[in-house]
Amino acid sequence: MQRQLVERELTEEGPRSGGNAKGKRRTVTVNLSESPLGWLHSRGHLDDRLFQAGERLRADYERANLGPSVTMRWDPVRARTTGDAELSAMERQVAAKARFDGALAEAGRGLQDVLWRVVCSCEALPDAERSLGWPARSGKLVLKLALDRVADFYRIN
Repeated sequence: MQRQLVERELTEEGPRSGGNAKGKRRTVTVNLSESPLGWLHSRGHLDDRLFQAGERLRADYERANLGPSVTMRWDPVRARTTGDAELSAMERQVAAKARFDGALAEAGRGLQDVLWRVVCSCEALPDAERSLGWPARSGKLVLKLALDRVADFYRIN
């Protein structure tokens, strides 16, 4: 498999996916073809819309499970404002968890398992099919259906 290395800006929440990472900002090099979704996308099995939906779901999964701090936070209490830029680390974590839960609910009960296994836990598609008791080569179609619903949830065109 050919590596797809991309330079991303490193923020508190992790690597930022958009924009150009130049200047004095801290950056990180990311291999886009490491995940099972990247593998499927690089071989033409997933289009850009489905790949972006899966990456958004995985980013929300990772942000929701990250502990923002080890000790008690003594941040001042602020009035609620619009936009994620004004949120504290804990509020961003709760917002990511709400988005993740909403995306899984939009996918539906029968499709949540394959989404979590392939997108979030980075399990290979044949392994996910075996563990779910599905016939071989059926997971790709089911994963596409699930990612299409997640793309609708995230409003990805």
